[in-house]
Amino acid sequence: MLIIHGWARTVVFGARFLVGIKVEFRGLEHAPKHGAIIACKHQSMLDTIAPFLIFPKASFVFKKELLYMPFFGWYAWRAGMIPVNRKDGAKALKSMSKACIERMKQGHQILIFPEGTRQAIDVENPDYKPGVAMLYRELSAPLYMLATNSGLFWPAHGVDRRPGIVVYECLPPLDAGLSRHAMMSQMRQEIETHSKRLMDEAI
Repeated sequence: MLIIHGWARTVVFGARFLVGIKVEFRGLEHAPKHGAIIACKHQSMLDTIAPFLIFPKASFVFKKELLYMPFFGWYAWRAGMIPVNRKDGAKALKSMSKACIERMKQGHQILIFPEGTRQAIDVENPDYKPGVAMLYRELSAPLYMLATNSGLFWPAHGVDRRPGIVVYECLPPLDAGLSRHAMMSQMRQEIETHSKRLMDEAI
């Protein structure tokens, strides 16, 4: 984790020094320091890096193929990240749930991208996957959320980078115990509404 935190600081510093991308965090009063589930908007690769600066024991849920990347995959495995083989369907969700419960007991913040993969900023009505709903039910814990405008300056795809202020905003959590429909609806509305506001402010 020390290596990963140092790497995250280096990337964020490099983005500012080389490209003019500054990273700002808001709503830190809502950032959990204990074991928690955090549903994150996913517009950029930066979303898998910057959160390490505010969540001391972050464990990302990510696709298993990334484990085979040199260096990144090795450190991700050793640091307790949670790989998911999407081809395994229900079996993958069961395995993910078990790993997340173990990590939460160890005080980790479980970061999951409900959209499953990076989405361009012009995608309307992105599809939110059910994995986060299963975790919410199984862990019986509040759901924390993270909104962002990162895709404006570090797009989901390609190598284009633009100067500006990337904002990550921690939102007030949803209480434990909501029905699946209510949780998914409220989570989507909160994340999408606040992310759109952040993008509108930046334009």
